[in-house]
Amino acid sequence: METKKRTTHKLDLLTAVEQVVELSKESHLDEEFFKKAAKPLKFISEKMELTKEQSLMLALFIDNSENSSITISDFAKHFQCSTTRIIRSMNDVDELVRKGFVLCSRNRRRNVSYRVPMDVVEAFKHNEKYTPREYFDLTCSKLFGVVCEIMEMRKNDELSTEAVVIMLKALLDNNKHLVFVQKFLSLDYEEDDWVLLFLFSHLFVNNGDDNICYYDLEFFYDDQFDWSLTKRSLVNNYNTLLEEKMIEFNNDDGFARNDSFRMTWRAKEELFSELHLASMDREKDRKDVVKHEEIVAKQLYYDESVAAQVKDLGQLLEKTHYRDICSRLESKGHRTGFTCLFYGAHGTGKTETVLQLARQSGRDIMQVNISQIKSMWVGESEKNIKEIFDKYRAIVEKAAITPILLFNEADAIIGKRQEGAERAVDKMENSIQNIILQEMETLNGILIATTNLAQNMDKAFERRFLYKIKFNKPSLEARMSIWHEMLPSLTETDIRALAEKYDFSGGQIENVARHQAIDGILHGDDSLTLDTLMAHCDNERLKQKESRNIGFR
Repeated sequence: METKKRTTHKLDLLTAVEQVVELSKESHLDEEFFKKAAKPLKFISEKMELTKEQSLMLALFIDNSENSSITISDFAKHFQCSTTRIIRSMNDVDELVRKGFVLCSRNRRRNVSYRVPMDVVEAFKHNEKYTPREYFDLTCSKLFGVVCEIMEMRKNDELSTEAVVIMLKALLDNNKHLVFVQKFLSLDYEEDDWVLLFLFSHLFVNNGDDNICYYDLEFFYDDQFDWSLTKRSLVNNYNTLLEEKMIEFNNDDGFARNDSFRMTWRAKEELFSELHLASMDREKDRKDVVKHEEIVAKQLYYDESVAAQVKDLGQLLEKTHYRDICSRLESKGHRTGFTCLFYGAHGTGKTETVLQLARQSGRDIMQVNISQIKSMWVGESEKNIKEIFDKYRAIVEKAAITPILLFNEADAIIGKRQEGAERAVDKMENSIQNIILQEMETLNGILIATTNLAQNMDKAFERRFLYKIKFNKPSLEARMSIWHEMLPSLTETDIRALAEKYDFSGGQIENVARHQAIDGILHGDDSLTLDTLMAHCDNERLKQKESRNIGFR
C-alpha cells in the first residue's frame, strides 16, 4: 500500500528533480533511464516549457545549485558516460543559458562553469514556473542601473560575453520608447561596434569615466581573439566609433594618446539627453552662446587699412560666399577652417567687430570664458578645453549656418610656451596650448581670437591664424566720428577740440560719454560743456597712466 501511495503522490518540481537525479546516477544516459524517468522529466518539461533533454540537465543544475562553479565534467561523472555523450547535450545547456535558467562564465583560460540564479531556485522551491525578469518601460536611469548589474556580473565572470549581448539586446527591444534606445538603434552598427559603444556608454554614465583605457574594456571579452581584434582597431585608429566621432583619443600635453579614450561631446549629447548628468548639465548651463539676432547694430570706425580687411572678412563670412569658398578649398585638398586674430590696444573695437560680423552674417557666437577653462585642478583645464571644442563641433554639425568660436582676450592661452616646464601649472599651460594648436589644425568652422598683447604670442599660434588684423587707435577723423556718435549734441568745434587733444580709443571715448550720462542722472543736469568733458577725459587718461604704473593692463 505504501508503494502505491508514493507512485500516486502528486509531483512537485523538487520531487521531480530528486527522482531524475536518483534515476540518472550512473545511468550512462541509456534508453532505459529515459523510460524510467519519463514521468518526472515530463513534469519538469511541461512546467518550465523545456524539452526532456533540457529538463534533465536543469535537474542536475538544480541539484548542484549550492555550487557557484558547476562544470559539465561533474555531470559526466554523475552519469558515468563518455565526454562525447555530454557534448551532445551542450546545445541543451546553451538553451538553458539563453533562457536564463543557468548563468555561464568563461575565464581567460576558456574554462567554462555555471551557476543557478537564486530566482530559479526560488521558483523550484515554490513549485512555480520560472519566468526570467524582463525589463519593460524603464526610465533611462533605471535602464542604466540594469546595465550596471549586468556588467558587474560579467566582470565577476558570472555571465559570458554572449549572454551579456543577449541581455542587452533584450533591454533595447523592450524599451524602444527611450530616446537613448532610439538614437542607439538608429546608428545601425555591426554587433561588435554597438557592443563597444554600449560598453563606453556604461563606463561614462555609471562610472563617470572620461579616461577609458584598454584594461577598462578588456573584462568584457571572454574570447581573447575578439578582444585582440577590437584592441587593434582602436590602437590603429580604424575603429568605426573613432571614424564616426562617437569616441576619441584623450590628450596628454595636448597630444592624442592611443591608449586612452572618451566619448565625444556629440555622442553624449545625442545619447544621454534624458539622464540630466551633472557633467553635461554644467556644459549646458554655460551662458556662452550669443544669438546673432540679439546683437545690437553699432557703427564702428576704422582706419582705411583695417576697414578694408574687415570688409573682406565680412564678405567671406556671408553665407553663400563662405559655403562656396569651403567647397573650393576642399576640392583643392586645403583645410576649410578659418582662423582669425584681431589684435591691438584696448578699446579699439576688436570684440565689437566680431559681434557685428556675426550679426551681419547671421552667425551665432560661442564665446569662450578663459577663467572657466583654467581650473584650479591640474588636468581639469585640459579637459575643459577639449570639451569646448567638442561642444563647438556638435553645434557646427547641427547648425544651418556655421557659428563663430570666439576666444576673447586670449592673451593668457596663446602666449609663448614655457620651455622645459617643470611646475605643474606651467605644464598645464603648455598642454592647453598644444590642444588648441592641434584643434586649429583640424578645425571645421570659424575661430576668432582677440588679444591686446600680440607681441607675446607664441610663433606656433602666429602661423596658424589665416587672417591677422591689427586694430589701431582711431585716426583724428575716426575719433571725431566716434565723439559725434556718442555725444551727438556736441558742436563741430568741441568735437574737433576733444579729438585733437585726446588720442583716445573708441572704448575710452565711450567711457567719457558714460561718465557724462551718469553725472546728468546724479545732478539732474544734462547740459554739456567742454570743460566738464575735458575733466572726464583727464580722469580717463589719468586712470590709464596709473594702471600702467602699477602693472595692470
